[in-house]
Amino acid sequence: MTRERPSKVCASCGRRFEWRAKWQRNWDDVRYCSDGCRRRGIRPVDEQLTRSILDLLADRAAGATICPSEAARAVGGENWRDLMEPARRAARRLVDAGEVEITQRGTVVDPSTAKGPIRIRRAR
Repeated sequence: MTRERPSKVCASCGRRFEWRAKWQRNWDDVRYCSDGCRRRGIRPVDEQLTRSILDLLADRAAGATICPSEAARAVGGENWRDLMEPARRAARRLVDAGEVEITQRGTVVDPSTAKGPIRIRRAR
């Protein structure tokens, strides 16, 4: 019999992570999956990307999708490539909030494990 470990979604990267023994005493207070995510936290640019994703989707038809690069371009201008991973993190956090879905080839995928190109659409 296999017991499933409790899990949470990282407040910074939006990926799901599982309980670890080192968090036994303070599991309720754990918000981040790693030291890197704890240091990064949520920066103002992350909030701008989140807003940009929602604004871009609001301007589209109900089933339409956007690429994270569209949000990165809207926020970062010429330096948009540096914002690609932050845009993907923003999309994963929005999935956890129930606002959007992440798809690959038209199929909804788990944002914690999705690799390669993704699209973002409003949650159905």
